[in-house]
Amino acid sequence: MFAFSCECLLPSHSFLYSALQSSALPGRVESELASKVQLCMSTRLNKGLQRCVLQGDDGEKGDRGEVGKQGKVGPKGPKGNKGTVGDVGDQGMLGKIGPIGGKGDKGAKGISGVAGKKGKAGTVCDCGRYRRVVGQLNINVARLNTSIKFVKNVIAGIRETDEKFYYIVKEEKNYREALMHCKDRGGTLAMPKGEVINALLADYISSSGLFRAFIGINDMEKEGQFVYADSSPLQNYSNWKDGEPHDSTGHEDCVEMLSTGEWNDSECQVTIYFICEFLKKRK
Repeated sequence: MFAFSCECLLPSHSFLYSALQSSALPGRVESELASKVQLCMSTRLNKGLQRCVLQGDDGEKGDRGEVGKQGKVGPKGPKGNKGTVGDVGDQGMLGKIGPIGGKGDKGAKGISGVAGKKGKAGTVCDCGRYRRVVGQLNINVARLNTSIKFVKNVIAGIRETDEKFYYIVKEEKNYREALMHCKDRGGTLAMPKGEVINALLADYISSSGLFRAFIGINDMEKEGQFVYADSSPLQNYSNWKDGEPHDSTGHEDCVEMLSTGEWNDSECQVTIYFICEFLKKRK
């Protein structure tokens, strides 16, 4: 048995002519085959090509060939699905000691400990001299506190002339307390013995935002006879407010200066700010 095909290839298309023939006589097969081939070859179309193919029966299966060469690496495949979690591994080796951490918060107060044993009796104290020392220290501390307070008040401002300093002390005291306060610091209550100093003190009071302040003038020793804090009498200068001094009650023995510069007799027990006067140290 044999199979015969005739293929005609044209520039635009192709067609196949095939025939399957069988014959028991080999001579006839060869004769018929030759005629078919001749027919195929004689069929010439315009600019066509012919190809005759003779196909026989399938042969026996051949032996397995050798393993071919390793092919090229194929393209990367898509990402696979996430696998299942593996088993827990063995514990690793102990690592290096890390850096020291920051300071933690303060912990809660602990439980009180057990009371200690009673101590031995101490020696008898000769406390008299210690009390005297402590008492003197208390006095010194009180003086120091007073001085500090005075210095703080001095920050309120200062006025000066060629010979003197003037400080407004912003502590409310009565006249006698103010007099002692200035004296303890080496000065006295301010004594305006002339128009220039009186104007300076008036401006000082006004610019400090005050209405009045004690000055060093009084008639405590003799009613109606006013003297300065250094006991010297008033001489050629005074600046009394209209109608002053009048002391209708008999208790207005101390003098205050108003922000206008005028003088007014006042009760000595009232507590107001005051002005201290200090001599400058000569070089």
